[in-house]
Amino acid sequence: MTGFLFDLAFLLAAPVWFLMIFAPKWGPTVRIAASPLTVAPVLAVYLALAIPVLPELWAAVRSPDLDGFRELTASASGAGAIWAQVIAWDLLLGQWMFHEARRLGLHPLVMGPLLVLTILLSPFALLIFLALRAAIDGRYARAAPPHPHGGSARNRRAGLG
Repeated sequence: MTGFLFDLAFLLAAPVWFLMIFAPKWGPTVRIAASPLTVAPVLAVYLALAIPVLPELWAAVRSPDLDGFRELTASASGAGAIWAQVIAWDLLLGQWMFHEARRLGLHPLVMGPLLVLTILLSPFALLIFLALRAAIDGRYARAAPPHPHGGSARNRRAGLG
């Protein structure tokens, strides 16, 4: 059962990833990616895997050390729970990146591979995305004319200044 739940965690997230990567301009994709509820099924899998190892999980997070974490992930349920948690957080991160990319006007051919990298190695993808975001925001800030009421270019674009 644990192996099935391990696989199910990604299978539940995969349709959202598919839409963001292959149908980014489709109206339902934008609405689906805007919802944090997309991770609810993955979190249900997390709970199914985490509850049986809750004492070990609690010990690993209450007083973190490498040996405690290694012990937790040595069990199938512990490793599965951590996997489901990673899948859920990566999906939320991907959804945020998807919406930020739309706000910034990043082309889907740039974001598609970056979202695939987010699935595989999210910390690397996030660093790349943050660098792109900073470069684009910097370009907008340099190109924006001074606003008579002050405020930063970013705030003016967001309607805050």
